[in-house]
Amino acid sequence: MNVALPRVLGDHRGQPVTSGIAKQPVTAEFLWLGTLNLEGDAQADLEVHGGPDKAVYAYASEHLPAWAAELGQELGPAPFGENLSTRGGTEDDVCIGDRWFWGDAVLEVCQPRSPCYKLAMYRGRGDMTRLFRQSGRSGWYLRVLQPGRVPVAGPVRVEPHPVGATVAVVNEAARPGSVPTEVIEALLAVDPLALEWKLALAERLPY
Repeated sequence: MNVALPRVLGDHRGQPVTSGIAKQPVTAEFLWLGTLNLEGDAQADLEVHGGPDKAVYAYASEHLPAWAAELGQELGPAPFGENLSTRGGTEDDVCIGDRWFWGDAVLEVCQPRSPCYKLAMYRGRGDMTRLFRQSGRSGWYLRVLQPGRVPVAGPVRVEPHPVGATVAVVNEAARPGSVPTEVIEALLAVDPLALEWKLALAERLPY
């Protein structure tokens, strides 16, 4: 588990950029998870980051060896600003609406991550946002249905959503012309999918 408060990340177009992306591992045994953040975590630009549908960001640790090889970098802790480094499922397995029972809290997978320029600043690579999008290795956000005290080292019990709309399918649907109209229509009918993504996918419809 990783958290951070916003700090100045660098300059962009002559202006200082503040972000909470530079997260560090938690040393406590338990933290409180509220509806917006883990204890000790926060976001700087609340217009595009944070909020109930981006309360917790999870990223599959299975992807990290490939990224280290492709980027030629030592990744360090929370290399993409993730709160949770997970093992046991990737975008091909995790589905929108899956419920995670973690300590006293209940969470719900609600959308993939769509990166902004701050990720490129954090990794020190101008092409990082493009590479991240193209990879499909987006990670996913969870909303908090029930706040509670959570164990830093897990474990998490997963209750699968019956529709089975994977994060990978949602990512693919966001690419113009990459999936049939009926797939987009089916995704729009998945209630737990975040409104931000429903609006974006609806723009892909031909009517």
